[in-house]
Amino acid sequence: MAGGHSLLLENAQQVVLVCSRGERFLARDALRSLAVLEGASLVVGKDGFIKAIGPADVIRRQFSGETFEEIIDCSGKCILPGLVDAHTHPVWAGERVHEFAMKLAGATYMEIHQAGGGIHFTVERTRQASEEELFRSFQQRLQCMKRAGTTLVECKSGYGLDLETELKMLRVIERARRELDIDISATYCGAHSVPKGKTATEAADDIINNHLPKLKELGRNGEIHVDNIDVFCEEGVFDLDSTRRILQRGKDIGLQINFHGDELHPMKAAELGAELGAQAISHLEEVSDEGIVAMATARCSAILLPTTAYMLRLKQPRARKMLDEGVIVALGSDFNPNAYCFSMPMVMHLACVNMRMSMPEALAAATINAAYALGKSHTHGSLEVGKQGDLIIINSSRWEHLIYQFGGHHELIEYVIAKGKVIYKT
Repeated sequence: MAGGHSLLLENAQQVVLVCSRGERFLARDALRSLAVLEGASLVVGKDGFIKAIGPADVIRRQFSGETFEEIIDCSGKCILPGLVDAHTHPVWAGERVHEFAMKLAGATYMEIHQAGGGIHFTVERTRQASEEELFRSFQQRLQCMKRAGTTLVECKSGYGLDLETELKMLRVIERARRELDIDISATYCGAHSVPKGKTATEAADDIINNHLPKLKELGRNGEIHVDNIDVFCEEGVFDLDSTRRILQRGKDIGLQINFHGDELHPMKAAELGAELGAQAISHLEEVSDEGIVAMATARCSAILLPTTAYMLRLKQPRARKMLDEGVIVALGSDFNPNAYCFSMPMVMHLACVNMRMSMPEALAAATINAAYALGKSHTHGSLEVGKQGDLIIINSSRWEHLIYQFGGHHELIEYVIAKGKVIYKT
């Protein structure tokens, strides 16, 4: 049927499928080399889903006589899946550039936190900001992520801590989900810190008795869609017992468990997540050997955040140990006022250099495995027929340049495409 297709990408030097057999994630030996086609073309239908991928001459014959809304000549270029950022805190007011100076002078994250800075500083500014102000700054940040190749991003609340501000943040995320051309996985993170004047137990009670019932109601009414529940499980923040109570209640109302664990101190968060059936746990700088094995067995993904370890001068997460044990390793930028980075190509580079991941492991971690961590790898994270047409085109004859050229993504990425529509081009 003429006019039945939206986009033809012709004659790419390489098309990096990542997966070719419908895998929901890649682990162990499957990460040694990714599925790549040479001299290939790709077709996206008007419905935004991939209709065909194959050798350029085969696609040309198959679709001869058909019309396309757009044809892009990809000669000498590479097509990759749109990148997936599995962990961000992108809705806030009150930047913390002054704290970066304090950190460089030797102050630790928890020292700044206990002095009323850190999360508490951002909470005060975010509570004061209007919904419109928060949306405008969030929109600009998403634009920066998009230009760096991200087409699916996880977005957390967590700079409100009270119900009113948490809902304000979630409404901002919901508005972006409906209005903007980047896919969003929304996370309720009301347990990001213990509010001033409350104990962890009191804060957990408030979340369980007030916040989560309200979220359930708003979800049922179709006002706010939330995908995941998050808790900062850490010494001096939420202990293991409070974390368990909040996560279990979130799971009971249909949210995926996706939380901060074992970052600054070994808390046995990985073991807890595996037991509760968590979809993902982030950070894991201090994870135990037993926690790693438990996560691998439970198919609970590890979202590693190389920017945070780098900027806070923490010890690196043990990515190699996790990969060798068969954990599903994903990556995130951890974009927030404490780790200001929008770029998944830079995150992949840091993962390779500082965490000793290979380039195929890093790309899988920023595509199919990051999509798995968000429960979306059936539709996102690889270039396969039937999946959403989210992809990037880079001006290079080898895909590895996206990781190799540290900070070079602005010159490399020529097109970012979501659901078959060009959403950014240089």
